[in-house]
Amino acid sequence: MSRISLDQANRMIEAAFAKGNELGLKPLCVAVLDAGGHLIALQRQDGASILRPQVATGKAAGALALGMSSRRIGEVVAERPAFIASIGMVAPQGIVPAAGGVILVDSDGLPIGAIGTTGDTSDNDELCTMAGIAAAGLTPQS
Repeated sequence: MSRISLDQANRMIEAAFAKGNELGLKPLCVAVLDAGGHLIALQRQDGASILRPQVATGKAAGALALGMSSRRIGEVVAERPAFIASIGMVAPQGIVPAAGGVILVDSDGLPIGAIGTTGDTSDNDELCTMAGIAAAGLTPQS
């Protein structure tokens, strides 16, 4: 598979929300992007704050831009804070260095897109992201 369909994007969002509800998390927002960083689908649960769409998109887009999960980007911040701060200004959709943004890959390990979740703690956001990926039958970058 070389792309993420709208149906798969919606399944990821639905499953991420279901996981958040199961865990009793704060309202979430999930963004799914294609390999070029273009938005496929985005939903914000009732009560999620107004900046959540930008944060979810920034987690996914930042992962794609740097070729690593947003969790790993957060780790890189500690190693190279000036680098991450400077590229954040040129990244059109932002770079959010906190867990919850994961690259999706095809059978050859090539990126086909990314998903970003925000709304609760970063670790919980990532749990919901992974639930979404599993529900759509897609593969996260390792």
